[in-house]
Amino acid sequence: MEGQTQAIAANTERQPPSSPPPPMPAPISPARQRTVAIVRAILLPSAVFLLVLAVWTLVHYQVTRDIPTPVEAWTQAVAVFSHPFYVTGPNDMGIGWQVLYSLGRVMAGFALAVVVGIPVGFLMGSSRAMHQAFYPLVQILRPVSPLAWLPIGLLVFQAKDPSAIFVIFVTSIWPVIVNTAAGVQAIPQDYLNVARVLQLGKLEVTRRILIPATLPHILTGMRLSLSVAWMVIVAAEMLTGGIGIGFYVWDEWNNLNVSSIIVAIGVIGLVGIVLESLMNLVQHHFDYSRR
Repeated sequence: MEGQTQAIAANTERQPPSSPPPPMPAPISPARQRTVAIVRAILLPSAVFLLVLAVWTLVHYQVTRDIPTPVEAWTQAVAVFSHPFYVTGPNDMGIGWQVLYSLGRVMAGFALAVVVGIPVGFLMGSSRAMHQAFYPLVQILRPVSPLAWLPIGLLVFQAKDPSAIFVIFVTSIWPVIVNTAAGVQAIPQDYLNVARVLQLGKLEVTRRILIPATLPHILTGMRLSLSVAWMVIVAAEMLTGGIGIGFYVWDEWNNLNVSSIIVAIGVIGLVGIVLESLMNLVQHHFDYSRR
């Protein structure tokens, strides 16, 4: 026994000493983290934009000279925005008026979609029979291209403005209906059980339970609906004519002014970002789940 103890002690002495643990990396200060985040937020998008400008310039020199260079497009943008609200005729207005007319049609169609879509969504979400009745129709009409509705609108309303509003309404209503119905179906059954115990009427249940619980879904549907409406109006105005950013793009194409078309594309994208940001602010303000 004593010999075994000595052998173990000898083996222990022959083992090399354990290496010390590696030093822990120094923690990064919050100020440095913010600086790195800001630099990445600036450099990465800038690199992508520079890549797009390089490809754009390459297309001009290697594919077709009909595509203007970035410098030519920028010069045209300065000229367009120097007088955005000029009026020289019923169909010859600055790009500022074109955007405002388009926004008016978008807001009209979007408002109709919200007014009609939310009640229909509540019916589909709260009643199994209503869901079975409406769901097939929603699934059939939702993927229909917006331009397919334009001849129907022109035939019914015999005017371009109501037709454009109709197209926006019928194509932007589906996100509102689907998301509202999904929000109602996601309400926990315990909430409704408490309402029965308290003997709340249908109006009270809607005001105190259904609307607050489904508000995040409703706002998501409204945000998606507004994005669809803004995309649809450009295509609709190209065909209906008159005043609007879509008509502006088509008119500049007929004039072979590609620089103005590129400027209009940039304006459409910027307005879309503004609308998205406004809806995000509304969603953050009223959506309790984001607080």
